Amino acid sequence: MKKVFFLKEYKIVLGYVGVLTMIIGLITLIPLLILLAFPEEMKYATNFMITSIIAIVVGYILKGDIDINQKYKLSLSQDAVIVVFTWLIACLFSSVPWILSGQLNFTQAYFESVSGWTTTGLSVINPLLTPNIYLFHRSITLFFGGVGLVLVMVSALSATFGLRLYNSEGHSDRLLPNLLKSSRLIMSIYAGYILAGTLLYIFFGMNWFHAINNSIASVSTGGFGMTNNSIGEYNSIAIELITIILMILGSTNFAANMLLLKKESIKDFFKQSEWKFSWFLLGIAIPLIAFSSLKLLFESTSEVLRIAIFQTVSALTTTGFSTVSFNNWGSFPMLILIILMIVGGGTNSTAGGMKQYRVYLMLKNFLWELRKKFKSNHLVNEDYYIKPDGKTFIQSIHITEAANYAYIYIITLFIGTLVLCFHGYSLQDSLFEFASALGTVGLSIGITTATAPPVVLWTEIIGMLFGRLEIYVFFIVAIKIYLDIKKQIFTKK
Repeated sequence: MKKVFFLKEYKIVLGYVGVLTMIIGLITLIPLLILLAFPEEMKYATNFMITSIIAIVVGYILKGDIDINQKYKLSLSQDAVIVVFTWLIACLFSSVPWILSGQLNFTQAYFESVSGWTTTGLSVINPLLTPNIYLFHRSITLFFGGVGLVLVMVSALSATFGLRLYNSEGHSDRLLPNLLKSSRLIMSIYAGYILAGTLLYIFFGMNWFHAINNSIASVSTGGFGMTNNSIGEYNSIAIELITIILMILGSTNFAANMLLLKKESIKDFFKQSEWKFSWFLLGIAIPLIAFSSLKLLFESTSEVLRIAIFQTVSALTTTGFSTVSFNNWGSFPMLILIILMIVGGGTNSTAGGMKQYRVYLMLKNFLWELRKKFKSNHLVNEDYYIKPDGKTFIQSIHITEAANYAYIYIITLFIGTLVLCFHGYSLQDSLFEFASALGTVGLSIGITTATAPPVVLWTEIIGMLFGRLEIYVFFIVAIKIYLDIKKQIFTKK
């Protein structure tokens, strides 16, 4: 009986993965739209069509006779298994067009795809030598990776796939009581920001193709640049300001963005703890970087502030755009950027990092505990955290969960940094590069290139996946599969 249940359980898992794989196959065809503007790149169309057909066929086989409209009850940890396997498959199929074209080998192609789906923005290609259809392909992965595959599936098909799948992908808030309506609202907000950003970029002189891709990269906090100089290529204060606004919106909780669309709730938006905390961090980091270090590298105060503001926002929102090179920066400003990358953006957003919610809770808990030392033991305080939907009173479990995740995050950061150091890179450069990968940021000190050792690229791949789906999910999946296999081995019937 146990073996029958095991087979049925994983048949459902494969069914979900199959449906998502077919969606991935359809997503792979989207870059073909760009051929209307660049017909000379028609020779690359076959690479995408072949990939799409394979993905759809594989997905159909995996789906089997599972009815997507039926509400299947997922057992413990099944949701995590579905999400992790789907993301690994999405990255795999998105790497195939790169391989078929001969531009990248498997490691490089998988790295580029993982960087896109996880909205990291680290890259091993030269965008100036890359066909436009492939640059757009990268942006498409940023778009769907930002909102999440499960959310795309729910918004496109139905809400029967369940809230647990949605949560396993890194979401916890619903904007509306109905998950289907919430997912479609998120997609609408997301697409609206991208459209607005594209039009503003064009208005201020950016060509339309760069405008579309940079807007997607900004809102998804992905940071894939269209040139080797990233946003610095345009040397425009207006373009940098637009990018800053888009990066901030992208790194802000989806539910919080909803508050901006309602006049009566705009005040509630500015009351959020995460929002206040992000500006507190920027208020400290910007002057520290500007006046302690950058004033020695650049001539005018306005230029120093301009660079400091852009780079701190890019690091905290985990976008990874840049306007200058970091090669001549000192250790102190680099340390500040590393700290911001570790903290990361808001929960339930496209941003990565440890998340401001967790860091805020741990810092506030320290202050709360300190306060208790000077107050009567009989005094009861109800400490709270302001989320988009109002006050949430903090319980000890919230603090414990935040601290545990922070502990695992730092251990992972240490291990990844150690691997890079082992390959001859300095401690500062290794820490910066892996903090960027784990935080899904995309800022680079120069380690991440096509010629980097494969072990370095695969270490960053693991870091990016851990950072996007959050580390716990992978532990849950590993333990789930191990226990299931163990049960089958020792089960007689």
